[in-house]
Amino acid sequence: MVLMKAKDIEKLFIAIVGTEAAGLIGAFYTMPAISGWYAHIVKPAFMPPPWVFGPVWTTLYLLMGISLFLIWRPGYRHKKVRHAIWIYLLQLVLNVLWTIIFFAWFNPTAALAEIVLLWGMIIATMVVFWHHSRSAVWLLVPYLAWVTFAMFLNYQIVLLN
Repeated sequence: MVLMKAKDIEKLFIAIVGTEAAGLIGAFYTMPAISGWYAHIVKPAFMPPPWVFGPVWTTLYLLMGISLFLIWRPGYRHKKVRHAIWIYLLQLVLNVLWTIIFFAWFNPTAALAEIVLLWGMIIATMVVFWHHSRSAVWLLVPYLAWVTFAMFLNYQIVLLN
């Protein structure tokens, strides 16, 4: 059994809460659009019901936060750890930016271009994390899978509208 030090518990808490905060920012832009603009666009038949997205994203952000913790745990003083964390934070910013472009700016076409960048940054994050923790990478696999699905949904929305 591995016992965590108080510093580790603090880092885990910050990593999870910080990552979940990105989801809250996204929700701030998503919620008004769900009953407005988004409700009136044509969506593909395989679009999940709206209630699915909240639990899925909450779970994904939790896994992402744990992944970040595994990278951060050895300490921020290591140059390669700092680099990996900055790559992670960049992809997290792109994650929030997609939500703003799609839901607040009502622009699925620009969001599609942006989600391709996000997808690439998730891959880059996984590559950089691989050198530090295989577990951290595996925790990001569901996120990559969901963003791949979201990219396909975004593409279908562009085609249908």
